[in-house]
Amino acid sequence: MACKITARPNGPYLVEGEVEIYDPTGAKVDTSTRPRISLCRCGGSVTKPFCDGTHSKIGFAAAEAAVAQEKK
Repeated sequence: MACKITARPNGPYLVEGEVEIYDPTGAKVDTSTRPRISLCRCGGSVTKPFCDGTHSKIGFAAAEAAVAQEKK
């Protein structure tokens, strides 16, 4: 399956399919035991880049829809 990313309402990015994640040092993060990954987008997770549910505790409000940017 191609990688599918879904922005959950006021929550994380849900990532499904094959994907590689690297930490700031360039080390690959092992995601082999996770069929789905939730990535934080509120900035409050203590397990970044993964979601830990903090968004619901801090009242994170996301944009309602993705906004495409024009190519220049």
